[in-house]
Amino acid sequence: MNSNTSTYKKLLRWFWGIFFIGIAFVSLLFILISSGLMGFMPSFEELENPKTNLATEILSSDQELLGTFYKENRSFVNYEDLSPNIINALIATEDVRFKDHSGIDPRGLARVAFRTVLLQDQSSGGGSTITQQLAKLLFHDPAPNIFDRIMQKLKEWVIAVKLERSYTKEEILTMYLNKAEFIYDAYGIKSAAKTFFNATTDSIKVEQAAVIIGMLQNPSYYNPLRRPELVQKRRNVVLNQMRKAKFLSQEQYDSISVMPLELDFKRADHKEGPAPYFREYLRMTMSASEPNRKNYASWQNQKFIEDSIAWLNDPLYGWINKNLRPDGTKYDLYRDGIKIYTTIDSRMQTYAENAVKTHLSEDLQPKFFREKKGRTRAPFTNKISQDQYESIINRAMRNSDRYRNLRRQGKNQDTIDIVFNTKYPMTVFSWEGDRDTLMTPLDSIKYYKHFLRAGMLSIDPHTGHVKAYVGGPNYKHFMYDMAGIGKRQVGSTIKPFVYTLAMQEGHTPCDLVPNIAQTFYLPTGKTWTPRNSGSKRAGEMVSLKWGLANSNNNITAWVMKQYNPEAVASTIHEIGIKSPMDPVPALCLGTPDFGLMEMVGSYSTFANKGVHTEPIIVTRIEDRYGNVISDFHPQKREAISEATAYLMLNLLQGVVNQGTAVRLRYKYQLFNQIGGKTGTSQNHSDGWFMGVTPNLVTGVWVGGEDRDIHFDNITLGQGANMALPIFALYMLDVYANEDLNITTEDEFEKPLNFNIDLNCIDEHISADRNTEGSEEEEESVGTSNEFF
Repeated sequence: MNSNTSTYKKLLRWFWGIFFIGIAFVSLLFILISSGLMGFMPSFEELENPKTNLATEILSSDQELLGTFYKENRSFVNYEDLSPNIINALIATEDVRFKDHSGIDPRGLARVAFRTVLLQDQSSGGGSTITQQLAKLLFHDPAPNIFDRIMQKLKEWVIAVKLERSYTKEEILTMYLNKAEFIYDAYGIKSAAKTFFNATTDSIKVEQAAVIIGMLQNPSYYNPLRRPELVQKRRNVVLNQMRKAKFLSQEQYDSISVMPLELDFKRADHKEGPAPYFREYLRMTMSASEPNRKNYASWQNQKFIEDSIAWLNDPLYGWINKNLRPDGTKYDLYRDGIKIYTTIDSRMQTYAENAVKTHLSEDLQPKFFREKKGRTRAPFTNKISQDQYESIINRAMRNSDRYRNLRRQGKNQDTIDIVFNTKYPMTVFSWEGDRDTLMTPLDSIKYYKHFLRAGMLSIDPHTGHVKAYVGGPNYKHFMYDMAGIGKRQVGSTIKPFVYTLAMQEGHTPCDLVPNIAQTFYLPTGKTWTPRNSGSKRAGEMVSLKWGLANSNNNITAWVMKQYNPEAVASTIHEIGIKSPMDPVPALCLGTPDFGLMEMVGSYSTFANKGVHTEPIIVTRIEDRYGNVISDFHPQKREAISEATAYLMLNLLQGVVNQGTAVRLRYKYQLFNQIGGKTGTSQNHSDGWFMGVTPNLVTGVWVGGEDRDIHFDNITLGQGANMALPIFALYMLDVYANEDLNITTEDEFEKPLNFNIDLNCIDEHISADRNTEGSEEEEESVGTSNEFF
């Protein structure tokens, strides 16, 4: 008896000794883990501010998401913007006692130990709480072996407890859903909802939430595009868990569980979505480095000058390299979750993109195809020789990425020629949608040159805010940006700048001048006489208003002759044009190349009472926490007098009322106050239209990739046919949307004490509607080259 008692007491002491030693060991282990002595453990600061890659969001002025810049396409969403359907589905599926534990769920651990480990029931689920899963997402990569996995699990317990002490339950749920990774470049719940259902997180339906939460177990396996039946079963498991947790009634479950998936899938792609040309222009502008001459080719001197000026004067240009975080490091455009608030109006952007697409695809492009059909050198004009044609195509081939890659691989020209003449499967652009075909790379170059390009820009003249920006017909296939980057010959759209000098010097729209040819004597000893494409009212006295309305070259040349080319060039720069131009007589007919941005900005000077406002594209930038780190304001200066600006508006309205833009009235039924100017460059390679209304100034350019790609007749190739219809279609949509506060009732404001008579005696002598004021600039061909 005594021996048994002694043995019992000894065993009891051993039991309690082992028990307390075990408790002490476990406690010591957790202390060592918590202190970081057993490997990485996040500090208090890291727990308070966990690092998460967030995409930069590009927002429109009406608060619509235009797109993102990202390494991980993740955008932060607040708890109040999460639908209860998402929260309920997550808790019911992943951690039904989430609101009752402090980071670790003892009942869950017991279930795992008994059912999963002892009974080998893999369907019983895991024991990790949502907080533990968050700890793993935030601070741990996958463990390589069993020992590391055990240590990682213990660390997750410690981190989970710390997270519970640092954050509310709502904050933990929000962090988890923002951190969760899916597939197809969807990171976080906001991107997932947009990618798979084109939905916002606050409006997502129960069945959609169940799909997304169900994917969390294994996003690649539960892929709704590849395994829709499996995903539907997984969705119903989530719905059943929601029923068990009383988030759904039996009737709701029965009804929803038989519904199909009904995905609205759209993978995030910077080449698609709204305003892709604008987004790329914004990215390039903000990421620009300080210009260094050695990084520019010898022929890029003007580009170097323009970039240098932008670096000094434009706070957005090179923003990433000019601004630092509080810790002294540069912002990361792809990871820091910056919010960029742009001037673009998403509705007006849609109208602009639709107008370009409608006119090009339904009207202009079919006519262009018909004109070029069957021609051996299509889509080029018949005026070029076969040698010129082959030279252009060869140059395009050598400028292609395929050619450069083959050259880098050391391939010789014969091998490259074989590659470019071998058919490959490829997807090519068409206005009916992308088309899969077999085509040689050389033929694809020729194919893409058949498509006309376009650029369009619309600006609020009073604020300088760019409201719509279209750089081309389709960014995925035609990446060159003709709204903010490209420059082309401006033709007759330069003429209002010439007339501005006359108005500034005391002339009025009704002043009469002779409609006769003007001869200029050149420094070379030669003479130059610009000519018109027609003989309308030749030899008569006509008003300056009639001259601009009909884009008459005699009258523009007369104005140039009253002053001098240097004075005209100075006026053009003063109004807002930054591009270089030679101060020669031919300047008055539009021989220089200007960009659409500077053209629209300059025309805005007329609508803004003579004050030139530099176009801007961003109003402010916020960090991921909502702090404003930069704001932007337009640069303004008085360029011309208010009276001169009003006189120019009257002249521009004459173009619409009785001149080359009259089809805005009779075809498109736009009878409100609109000023405008059509423009057609040499050989009608470029078609322009500049439209001016009291609160919106818009410019449109249309042309081919190369200057030798154009219509061969002026009727189709003039600016009134190429570009004007895009402006008209755009404005019809703008006026139809009352929420934009841009109406047909808007009027140009007359200056105080303005008493000049603007009712000219020949104001109602309109252009022939059959020719619509054809303005082919033949006078610029050949002889104008003497000036360059």
